[in-house]
Amino acid sequence: MQELEERIVREGTVKPGNVLKVDAFLNHQCDVGLFDHMGAAWAEHFAGKRVDKILTIEASGIGIACLAARHFGDVPVVFAKKAQSINLDGDQYSTIVYSFTKQKEFPVIVSKKYLSAGEHVLLIDDFLANGKAMQGLIALCKAAGAVIEGIGIAVEKGFQDGGETLRAEGYDVDSLAIVDSMDADTGSITFRH
Repeated sequence: MQELEERIVREGTVKPGNVLKVDAFLNHQCDVGLFDHMGAAWAEHFAGKRVDKILTIEASGIGIACLAARHFGDVPVVFAKKAQSINLDGDQYSTIVYSFTKQKEFPVIVSKKYLSAGEHVLLIDDFLANGKAMQGLIALCKAAGAVIEGIGIAVEKGFQDGGETLRAEGYDVDSLAIVDSMDADTGSITFRH
């Protein structure tokens, strides 16, 4: 998606350790118009697939998933929580994932009343690097008996193995911008086309 790539080049910052900082428009301050265009792109890619629900993970995926849902008939958006809370009651699906950004493991939890057997689910997230968060969402869907129709990613780090692994497992992964390389010293970013 050219619009997203242009924003990454213009406003993104490459940090040491393969970190791409895009908080000006994607995962801290949110550009709602851009999110809407991203949702339209995913709707075009996944046209013809049944999507009953969108599943993401807190926190950065929530805004993106909500705008994307508008392009799938306003389907519900469910987000996996990263911590147990008193508001999360009843039976739950839970797994553990490792965060590349936070450099630690954390639980991801979804109430069983919001993810059901036979539901057709589209998974959405802001970043895909090693794919651990996405594997966590997949595990929750498998536990529920939900059908994964596809995976929508805003930015994929193509030089890490998450996307390749998911595609090898048979998932339809639509990443709107795939970064093939980036250099913290020069700030350069190369996209896959």
